[in-house]
Amino acid sequence: MNTKAILGSAYLAPIEYYTKLIAYETVYVERFDFYAKQTYRNRCTIASADGVLSLTVPVGKGNEAKCLMKDIRISEHGNWRHVHWNAFESAYRHSPFFDYYADEFHAFFRRKYDFLYDFNEELCCWICEQIDIQPHIVPSEDFFVSPSDADDFREIIHPKRSFREADPAFFPKPYYQVFREKTGFLPNLSIVDLLFNMGPESILVLKDSISADF
Repeated sequence: MNTKAILGSAYLAPIEYYTKLIAYETVYVERFDFYAKQTYRNRCTIASADGVLSLTVPVGKGNEAKCLMKDIRISEHGNWRHVHWNAFESAYRHSPFFDYYADEFHAFFRRKYDFLYDFNEELCCWICEQIDIQPHIVPSEDFFVSPSDADDFREIIHPKRSFREADPAFFPKPYYQVFREKTGFLPNLSIVDLLFNMGPESILVLKDSISADF
């Protein structure tokens, strides 16, 4: 396995994404790819009482057409920050660690961010601090074209692709979830699902979710 990986920018990325942050010595986050809809760039999935719930950050109209990820602006359409916060609170208020992280997490949804990449980056840094990991993350300075010295996950970690087929290095370790008795264990949700349910033990789950064969 290479010691370097390439990831796309992601909004509260899935657990699979964070396993790469601890499995690789250096992780490049792509800023110069063209924005595309229906990806983790502006979408995360959490566990609600009714099963998996997707939350999407709206972006400015027309920005998805041949616009670089680094230039994508966040729209305030639909009061989305209030909607997302209410969804997180409803889903996780009874989880073991939500109250511990809630105030700092809520601050991200009270502040207005102009660019999606910046919002994603600051959330990622905060998550890493809470999990107590120190990945070497490097924002790309140009578009990576078929790199031979790095494992490329830009199209592998995708809501439309099955991690079971696309990423054999990822083997999600089951953990406590609030609605597990009702919904069964829901794998590879947003990292906040793991954080709010497992707190300081999140790093152990991440490490146990990396296949021993890789």
